[in-house]
Amino acid sequence: MRVLIVGGGIGGLTAALSLHAAGIGCVVVEGAARMLPLGVGINLQPHAVRELTELGLAAELAATGVETTYMTFTDRFGGEILALPRGRLAGYRWPQYSIHRGELQMLLLAAVRERVGPVRLGVRFEEFEQDAAGVTVTLRDTASGEVLRERADVLVGADGVLSAVRAQLHPSGDPLRWNGIRMWRGVADADRVLDGSTVLVSGTNAAGKFVSYHISPAHPRRVNWVAEVKVAEPGVTGAADWSRPGRLEDVAPHYAGWAYRHFDIPSFIASSARILEYPMVDRDPLPFWGTGRVTLLGDAAHPMYPVGSNGGSQAVLDARVLARHLATTADPAEALAGYEAERRPVTSELALGHRSLPADEMVLLVERRAPGGFADIRDVLAEDELAALADAQHAITDSDVRALNERPSWSVR
Repeated sequence: MRVLIVGGGIGGLTAALSLHAAGIGCVVVEGAARMLPLGVGINLQPHAVRELTELGLAAELAATGVETTYMTFTDRFGGEILALPRGRLAGYRWPQYSIHRGELQMLLLAAVRERVGPVRLGVRFEEFEQDAAGVTVTLRDTASGEVLRERADVLVGADGVLSAVRAQLHPSGDPLRWNGIRMWRGVADADRVLDGSTVLVSGTNAAGKFVSYHISPAHPRRVNWVAEVKVAEPGVTGAADWSRPGRLEDVAPHYAGWAYRHFDIPSFIASSARILEYPMVDRDPLPFWGTGRVTLLGDAAHPMYPVGSNGGSQAVLDARVLARHLATTADPAEALAGYEAERRPVTSELALGHRSLPADEMVLLVERRAPGGFADIRDVLAEDELAALADAQHAITDSDVRALNERPSWSVR
C-alpha cells in the first residue's frame, strides 16, 4: 500500500511516522519550498504525548518542551480564580508539554526524514480522481510549474484549515467562521512566571484576554503569549493567514489599564521580535470527511478554536487512528470509513464545545462581581461555580484519566 499525505504539519508528519511504524508505505508532499521552525507556542495534551511516546519520541519531547504543571485562570489583576493540575499532576501517566510549534514540527520532520525518507517540498496539491483501484493525484512543482500526476492507494488531506483537499471534497457551503475575536501572538523573554511551568490564562475576550506560558527548557526565560480581544460581531470570513504581521499599536492599548501582577503586558509585548495577527476561526463540522480512498486529517478535517489547547493534539490522535485502521483492514476504503467513524464524532463535539468559551463566561462573572480584584476567590464564587468552571474546561481539553492510562496501545506491529 502507498499513502500520499498532503501537508507537512504536525498531523501529516505524525501520520507518516505512524504509517511507517505500522509497515505501510507513504510519502509526504508539502507546498512550502522550505521547512522552517515557524509559529509560536502550543500545548500537547497527555493523550497526544502518549502517541508520540509510542512512536519513540519521548526523549526529544522532554528536551524540547516544558512539562506543564497547571492551567491557572486569573482576573486582569492576576488574582487566582482556579488552578487546574495538568499532565502527570492530574494523574495521567504521560505529561502535558508547552512547546514551540515550529520546534515540534522540526522534531517530527527529523524523525520522518530518518525513518521514512525525504518530504517532497515545493509540491502543491491541485486535484484528485479516484477509481476502484486507487487515486490519481495531480500535483504541481511550485518552482518549475511542472504538472505531476501520481497514483496512490490512499490520499490524506492534512493541509490545514485552508485545505485544498477539503475544498474538492466539499466545494460549497463550507466557509470559515469568525467569532469576532482577534488574536495576536508572539514570543518574548521574561523572568519565571509562577513556577515556570504554568499556563496562565487571564481576563476575558470581552475586554482583553492574555495567555502566557514558558515553552523551552533550554531557554527558560522564553515565554509564549497570546492576546485575544473581541473586536467584531461573529460572521463568515474569507481570509485567515497564520503569518500575517501584527502591530504593537493595535494590541497594546487593550492592556494599558491592567494592573497585572506578573508583568507589564504592553512592555512585554513590545519586547517580542515579531507579532502575528490572526482571527479566531473554525468551520462547521462536516457531515463526512472523505469518500472512497480519500480522507482528511487534523485542521483540514476539524479546525477548532484554540481555547482548549487541543488542536494539535487531536491531529496526532487522527494520525494514529488512521494508521491503525489502514494496517488492520484489508480494503482501504473500508479502513478510511472506520477511521472516520471513530474520529469524526469526537472531534465534531470538541469543535462545537470550543465555541462556547466556557472559561470566559466564568471569569467575566468574577470581574463583574469583583471589578477591583479580590483577596480570596471564595468570597466571589461559590464552590459549585468553581467546580462548573473546572468541568467546562475539562470537557474541551482532557481525556478521561483512567481510560487513557488503561486502554491498550494503538500501535500496530
